[in-house]
Amino acid sequence: MDFKAKLSGRIGMADIEELLRLTQQSDEQKEELYRLLQDEDETVGYQAAWVFSHFSRQENKWLYCKQDDLINEVMICKHGGKRRVMLNLLYKQPLGDPLRVDFLDFCMERMLSAQELPGVQSLCMKIAYELCLPIPELVQELKTILEMMDGRLCPAIRTVRRNILKAMQKRKSLQKYA
Repeated sequence: MDFKAKLSGRIGMADIEELLRLTQQSDEQKEELYRLLQDEDETVGYQAAWVFSHFSRQENKWLYCKQDDLINEVMICKHGGKRRVMLNLLYKQPLGDPLRVDFLDFCMERMLSAQELPGVQSLCMKIAYELCLPIPELVQELKTILEMMDGRLCPAIRTVRRNILKAMQKRKSLQKYA
């Protein structure tokens, strides 16, 4: 199957399920789909990320070794929807071993950006928390930033902020990737 041709048009759940069946059996097919994440056609890259977002927890483990590439791609991504989906893929992985300070900085900047999509802001808040969690000084710094965030936040961002602040009290992760 020509993945690029398939992803360049509109796709629905039936198409995603077909692509999942094809990639489930073959790491080579997964690799072909993965290369399309970085395609110059934003639609193809976004839809490839969208297919990966439907991987099962077990299948998602295939992406763990691609974490640095995914981080590099998300930090230069101009397409808000693709950035959100890729951040979601990263959030489904163990993070921060070793801590990528550039990614933490990216997440801190984007979680505070009023120009960013609420979904991206929320995921950046969650990822920043997970990255900071092993280092108490960073958790305290993040807590200060979260407490100072403007009260005019949309309900989704307020909820994520509240959940992170609760998790900080217990020093527990919010991630469920295993």
